[in-house]
Amino acid sequence: MSPMNHRNTTEVSEFLLRGFPSQPEVQRLLFLLFLPVYLLILLGNVTIILLIRSNTQLLHTPMYFLLSHLALADLGFTSTTIPKALDNLLSQKKTISYHGCLAQMYFYMSFGNTDSFLLASMAYDRYVAICCPLRYSNMMSHRRCLQLATVSWLLPIIDSLLYSVLLSRVEFCDPEEIPHFFCDVVPLLSVCCSDTSLIETLLLTEGMVDILGPFVVIILSYALIFYTIMKIPSAVGKRKAFSTCGSHICVVILFYGTVSWVYLKPNSKNLDHQDTVAAVMYTIVTPVLNPFIYSLRNSEMKAAMKRVITRHF
Repeated sequence: MSPMNHRNTTEVSEFLLRGFPSQPEVQRLLFLLFLPVYLLILLGNVTIILLIRSNTQLLHTPMYFLLSHLALADLGFTSTTIPKALDNLLSQKKTISYHGCLAQMYFYMSFGNTDSFLLASMAYDRYVAICCPLRYSNMMSHRRCLQLATVSWLLPIIDSLLYSVLLSRVEFCDPEEIPHFFCDVVPLLSVCCSDTSLIETLLLTEGMVDILGPFVVIILSYALIFYTIMKIPSAVGKRKAFSTCGSHICVVILFYGTVSWVYLKPNSKNLDHQDTVAAVMYTIVTPVLNPFIYSLRNSEMKAAMKRVITRHF
């Protein structure tokens, strides 16, 4: 990228976030939409965590143990982006500090990739439950669940730190206007004036692994699951097997459908209005739907909620 009128990163104090329309009435409408949605995300995911953590049976069930970690990751994922977006929707100056931008990008990538790895871990759990039921207790022991959760958190933390360090060493164009409503690698690259070939190479190699790696695990798991289910002779048995995967499939489609649009399409570095809509889908809409999908489609979660309500109210 050829240098324009640029400054060194040590001179950059803040970035302008230009992801939403500038009309005041549109921004007020978006604020009134996003605020209750964010509160629902907090309520729904905190409820799931408390229900699972307060119920020994659910906590020692691999699917719900991983679900509690997914809810925690969703809380971090949305709290990294939505509060600042709400603040900018009410503010005349749509800015974020330089260090705040890098911190937001780090936590956004960390929690987002953790979501991805946890969804893959949950797909593996469904594969073992349906394809290897006799070995389920051994293959999905509590120790194995802890290992899956640890890897799902640790790898994204290391990966996100790498991008943060690399981006802290580049130079940005003047003015530093980010065509997005939060700081992410792709929109930050669009305002870089120094050489970003190393970061772009990482996005195309290691970065793709972060997205495609877990997604391939999910696809392979469900391919084997569907193959096993089709061999079940009774229609009732097939429906019962499919019902155990329904919630997870819905979440996977919502998450990877919108993420793929932004990160895997050609010329993903050039953001447009459709990318902003897709980003809203996977940063706001998907996290608010996850608790309802899992709680309304799972009899165990509904039973646990009824017990808590009966006990306290």
